Amino acid sequence: MKFDTPAGTNPTDRMRVLGKPLDRYEALLKTTGTATYAYEWKDVAPGFAYGYVLGATISKGRILAIDTREAERAPGVVGVVTYRNAGKPGVGKFYVQKMLAAPEVDHYHQPVAVVVADTFEQARAAAALLRVDYARSDGRFDLDAQAATAPVPPQGEFGGPNEKAIGSFGQAFAAAPVKVDQRYVVPDQAHCMMEPHATIARWDGDRVTCWTSIQQMNWGTRDLGLILDIPKENVRLHSPFIGGGFGGKGTVQADLALAAIAARVVGRPVKLALQRPLMFNTTIHRPKTIQHIQLGAERDGRLTAILHDSVSGNLPGGRTEPCVTSTRGLYAGANRLTRTRLATLDLAEGNAMRAPGEAPGLMALEIAMDELAEKLGMDPVQLRIVNDTQVDPEEPSRPFSKRAFVQCLEEGAARFGWRSRKAEPGQVRDGEWLIGMGMAGAIRGGKIAKAGARARLGRDGRVTIETDMTDIGTGSYTVVQQTAAEVMGVAADRIVVKLGDSSFPETPGSGGQQGAPSVAAGTYAACMALRDAVAQRLGFNTAEVEFADGQVRAGNRTASLGDAAVGGEIVVEDTITFEKLAEQFNQQTFAAHFAEVAVNAYTGETRVRRVLSVCAAGRIINPKTARSQVIGGIVMGIGAALTEEMAVDKRFGFFVNHDLAGYEVPVHADVPHLDAIFLDEVDPTISPVKAKGVGELGLTGVAPAIANAIYNATGIRVRDYPLTLDKYLDRLPDIV
Repeated sequence: MKFDTPAGTNPTDRMRVLGKPLDRYEALLKTTGTATYAYEWKDVAPGFAYGYVLGATISKGRILAIDTREAERAPGVVGVVTYRNAGKPGVGKFYVQKMLAAPEVDHYHQPVAVVVADTFEQARAAAALLRVDYARSDGRFDLDAQAATAPVPPQGEFGGPNEKAIGSFGQAFAAAPVKVDQRYVVPDQAHCMMEPHATIARWDGDRVTCWTSIQQMNWGTRDLGLILDIPKENVRLHSPFIGGGFGGKGTVQADLALAAIAARVVGRPVKLALQRPLMFNTTIHRPKTIQHIQLGAERDGRLTAILHDSVSGNLPGGRTEPCVTSTRGLYAGANRLTRTRLATLDLAEGNAMRAPGEAPGLMALEIAMDELAEKLGMDPVQLRIVNDTQVDPEEPSRPFSKRAFVQCLEEGAARFGWRSRKAEPGQVRDGEWLIGMGMAGAIRGGKIAKAGARARLGRDGRVTIETDMTDIGTGSYTVVQQTAAEVMGVAADRIVVKLGDSSFPETPGSGGQQGAPSVAAGTYAACMALRDAVAQRLGFNTAEVEFADGQVRAGNRTASLGDAAVGGEIVVEDTITFEKLAEQFNQQTFAAHFAEVAVNAYTGETRVRRVLSVCAAGRIINPKTARSQVIGGIVMGIGAALTEEMAVDKRFGFFVNHDLAGYEVPVHADVPHLDAIFLDEVDPTISPVKAKGVGELGLTGVAPAIANAIYNATGIRVRDYPLTLDKYLDRLPDIV
């Protein structure tokens, strides 16, 4: 199916199943502990052994020698895998990190060896017997030291051009009567998903099958094939349940690559999980960014000059963190300069973490907008309304497909009680607590990509949908179920959903906020093909046929849906592709976040009291799962604002707090009542289902809303995340 013109009326518009807050398709499995995650599979790889990874204890240098003899003689050891017997593992297309030190060491905790034994305990004990000698060399671990000379890299895969100029920023900024010129810092951050990276790998001749935790099947088979030097077709991945990913499991990480390599070396299936302390320095993370923002405005608040310069660091060949993406589309302004620069650092790879680019970019831009509002003596909500635009600020001939940003702002302000906010900071107190309100706008791309599905109709009238889409806790199963039920005119419980198998039709997987809209569109295409097949099997005119209540009707004839499969199961497959609508329209999602905080005047402790997010994200397929996604994003935003930072040891080059004791994420006691609402919106330019993603939109803009609320409470502006009390304790106002 080609989608090249805006969608008209179609079966999804009936909204008998779509738009309903159904319970999760897999809820019972997860709440009873019977959903099978990567490390828990049984009977799929008889005779498997356990792998245990040893990480490098230096951050830059070379392995001089590895003495494996004592480890190999240890009880239960099947083999020890190092660069000497692993072949020459390649590198995937999306990540640049090498999965095994060979013998160069590129970053701390880069895997040096995998010990394989009959039991996990034997593998772990034997790993302690390995003796590795290194030649340490100097490394680059401090972004601040590299920032001034960091170049603008060649065009990357994401985020648009790395430098873009519109108009004459320098002249406009110099002439602007009101200006903001500030530097903002967002530290390195970790995904901290609940389920660790884990894989079971089994070889059958020259083909490998892996049960793993991975978000994007198509990338996974491609990248594992490149790493192992085998055809993509010889790789099969299973990942039906994933205990969180946030981008950290986008494609092949060390667990998957090393389990497959080790299984090939020892000749047995291998089960391997990365221990939590290894994950922080071995896998990817959100890299630190230093962002410079200059805003120039007229006295009525209209922006005339916008500069956003961002620098991040990465391994050689790595990607930038595209922080300027949000600035390019959120506000109008004739004169603009956006630039992303990249330093070379010898730390673990920086790459996709939930809302890459927009999340850290808005952490700077939306504080800068708050500072501009204060200088103007203008309400922050009104400032954003004044600078709204219905066309792409950098391509005025390209309108937004839907842009309800102003409605998000106005609805949020009304519901939150924004009028009661005191513009002058430090004016509201509750005993020893200073109370403040803050807000921020949000934008996140409404991407969609080619997606396929297979639909099967059985004699019992049940429809089974098979697609390689994954569910990382986001509700993909339920999205597929509701879409299929709506299109086929049956109750949701008549739909069987099978996900997470790379042998199923291909989707973009879970990532970039494109999973739900893409797989819903692919499901729509397959179900429309199934409708045609059913009509033909029953002898109905496909142009007149109606599917409703488990029945198929045309004219004065009616048949049960299952009747079409009496002669045998009907199986169809289709893939939806998207033509040029994304070029004609700027397709985005928008939100406004409002936060209230309390800061203790004596201790500096910050408590988030409440947060409201108002989102415009196309048709909401399931308001319950969508709300859950936004609420989860808000929680992550609270962490980004107040606690989360991977601390770099700049002498030895590693993240010091590499566990869940030292890297602090919000816990239940940190999270107050949160609320999320959705505007009534459909976007016919996106897909026949007219739905967009929401998961990352729930994060973007939350942290600066909290930062702005802290300023409103205390009068202290902190531009260096996280906003820990040591950064403002000595400046708190006195309480009489």
